[in-house]
Amino acid sequence: MKNKQEKVAAIIVAAGEGKRMGGVDKVFALLGGEPILMRATRPFQECPLVDQIVVVVSAENRAKCQHLAGKGEWSKVSDVCLGGERRQDSVAAGLKRLRDGDWVIVHDGARPLVTVDLIERGLEVAKETGAAAAAVPVTDTIKVVGDDEIVRETPPRKNLRAVQTPQVFRVDIIKKAYQQARGNVTDDASLAEQAGYEVKLYTGSYDNIKITTPDDLALAEVLLKRYER
Repeated sequence: MKNKQEKVAAIIVAAGEGKRMGGVDKVFALLGGEPILMRATRPFQECPLVDQIVVVVSAENRAKCQHLAGKGEWSKVSDVCLGGERRQDSVAAGLKRLRDGDWVIVHDGARPLVTVDLIERGLEVAKETGAAAAAVPVTDTIKVVGDDEIVRETPPRKNLRAVQTPQVFRVDIIKKAYQQARGNVTDDASLAEQAGYEVKLYTGSYDNIKITTPDDLALAEVLLKRYER
């Protein structure tokens, strides 16, 4: 856990276009009768270790989200800001809105089944190296192929992990990583790795799925019902 004097912020990244959702606005699609973004944000609101939340959204959703900010459900949300063209641009926009703090947690707004336990364990593990990410062991055999789809390598499955969010960083580490960013990356841990920092993985959850397609949403409904029993 954090020391009493340490400040923790969370950036919820929800600026994607959701092209694979069949025209549905992904972050406001309903899961168990509530918008996905509300469910993804709630555990950070409920986590006693989190002091500030920044929500990064598209221009189309900014007004809707600003209306929620400051209300009881989003009382920790200090800013609703516009995202960028790439995911990393959206996170960079969120970083600029942080108050003075020690730790920042980056989470995908399309992962609505995150839990307070996942958040708190990430903060604990991040103490070891200054950077941590939730991950689960890969269950399928992975093949590395060339452009011609010919298999080049089959890496040992025991060494492979599927990385999720939350991802937790000391603020100074992730800001330096973004200053030195090269090329496109799909997660923030990759930028920390590029900058030479060690990233410690901790056990995530197979239920902590990212909703990208209508099938993912249907699966999330099943998982949610199991949680609520």
